[in-house]
Amino acid sequence: MGDTTDQLDRAFAALADPTRRDLVARLAIADATVGELAEPYEMSFQAVSKHVKVLEDAGLVTRSRDAQRRPVHLNAEALDQMTQWIERYRREAEARFSRLDALLARTAEGDGNRPTIKEKES
Repeated sequence: MGDTTDQLDRAFAALADPTRRDLVARLAIADATVGELAEPYEMSFQAVSKHVKVLEDAGLVTRSRDAQRRPVHLNAEALDQMTQWIERYRREAEARFSRLDALLARTAEGDGNRPTIKEKES
C-alpha cells in the first residue's frame, strides 16, 4: 500500500500546479513533444520540460522515442488510480449524508417538520 500511497501523493502534488493540469488536459487529446507542449506558454522550453519531468516522476506521463521525436504520453492508469481513490471517499461521504438525511427525517416526524439535505448531483 505504501507504493500506491506514495504514487497518489506525487500525482496529486503534481496536479496542484495549473500549468501541469493544463499539460495533462492537452495530452488527454493527443501525445505531443515537449516542444509542442511549450508552444502556447510564455515560458522557456526548459521550464515546460521541468513541468513534464514532475508529471513523469509522478507517473502521470511517459516518454517514448519515435525516430527523432520524443512524444509525451498520458498514463491513463495513474489517472484511474486517482479517480478510484476520489470515488471511494465520494461514496463514503454520500452514504454519510444519506444516513444524516434519514436521521433528520425520523426526527422531524415527531415535530411535524421534514427538513432534507439536498443531495449533490453527480
